[in-house]
Amino acid sequence: MARVIMTERAAEWFERLQDTIVAELGRLEPAPFREDVWARPGGGGGRSRVLGGGDVFEKAGVNYSNVHGELRPEMAASLPGDGAQFRACGVSLVLHPRNPRAPTVHANFRRLERGSAAWFGGGTDLTPYYVNQEDAGHFHRTLRAACDRHDGGLYPRFKAWCDDYFHLPHRNEPRGVGGIFFDYLGAGAERVAGRPAATAVTAAETDPERAFAFVQDVAAAFTAAYLPIVERRKDDPWGERERNWQLIRRGRYVEFNLLYDRGTVFGLRTDGRVESILMSLPPEVRWEYGHLPAPGSEEAASLAALCARKDWTGG
Repeated sequence: MARVIMTERAAEWFERLQDTIVAELGRLEPAPFREDVWARPGGGGGRSRVLGGGDVFEKAGVNYSNVHGELRPEMAASLPGDGAQFRACGVSLVLHPRNPRAPTVHANFRRLERGSAAWFGGGTDLTPYYVNQEDAGHFHRTLRAACDRHDGGLYPRFKAWCDDYFHLPHRNEPRGVGGIFFDYLGAGAERVAGRPAATAVTAAETDPERAFAFVQDVAAAFTAAYLPIVERRKDDPWGERERNWQLIRRGRYVEFNLLYDRGTVFGLRTDGRVESILMSLPPEVRWEYGHLPAPGSEEAASLAALCARKDWTGG
């Protein structure tokens, strides 16, 4: 019963989180969001808010979902817990700015149940087309501060987990400059994954109340981590060269989301709403055969900076 009550609390909080994020985006982007309230045939539903062709964001989507039903056997086998029944609720967003100097961002905060197991997961990561130390540093320092309010060991581990997760193995490239990624929080010590064997599991990861407080804090920090970056970059000058590089790098974003992204896989394998699942894809993208940035170019320097996998906080 406590597990069910926690999920109800989380679902209500995630629904309010969607409202908050959309309102804060509205102070930066005058274009309105289109809202679709939808029902999932297998159980539950959600509310998608998407805009296209904005002044600041070429495409933006902030989705809320609260769904339940029966897992397919192959999906059930990949999750903690028992039985075929599941419930999932959360907020997922992707923002694609128009200006190539402004980075794309993704965030997801969720709660899942399967039988006797229930847990929180999520995170956020930054995908710049032109890497800027000031921007990446601000993003990571804001996330580190939110993590440190709960446990000083969380940020370094969740940052490393993010670097490992948002990586395209077929190209041996990171998707961006990372952020934090976590999963199975509150599920119990035996189910906490993504950590070195010698690392102690903290109460912030195993206790459901502590895990929920952590997720709320990190989610609330998202707009403070990202929106100042867009405000700085949205009016930077750019031209055809920058746009071409943006579209090529967006191709890497699409490759990751369609091949490796857990949220995409989970949504499609649980018969989720396809329009909401694929809202993360950018409106325009391109692939050029064998494309490499010119040696010594700003694009080559940005790609090298992405692959450095550094401590972006500056210490």
